[in-house]
Amino acid sequence: MGNVVTYFVAYGGTALAFFIIDFVWLSVMANSFYRQRIGHLMADDMNMAAAGGFYLLYVVGVVVFAVMPALQSESWKMALVLGGLLGLIAYGTYDMTNLATLRDWPVSMAVVDMAWGTGLTAVSALAGYFACRAFT
Repeated sequence: MGNVVTYFVAYGGTALAFFIIDFVWLSVMANSFYRQRIGHLMADDMNMAAAGGFYLLYVVGVVVFAVMPALQSESWKMALVLGGLLGLIAYGTYDMTNLATLRDWPVSMAVVDMAWGTGLTAVSALAGYFACRAFT
């Protein structure tokens, strides 16, 4: 199952990759793609506590469901595939629920966001995997 140090390294590597990549994405896309499609739904100021809670909790999921199984099987490919699958499921849950319940949620938003979540989570899981391989 791994020791505590392995979990901390996995969490740190995964979180660092996730935060940096998502920050760049949101910095570039927030004012163009997102604001054009769902600007009327967006808050004036981001709720940083809620955003922080998401990031902290989501990275736990990536570590538990993608990084640790990949380390146990010694397969970086498993980290990539399980991370991508988790991203598709998580972001898909959010976007498909929004499509089902919100009047003005664009299909293009759901497709792009689901693709983004899949790729972001896959790469972040891979970063956590390689951080553990390098530092534990």
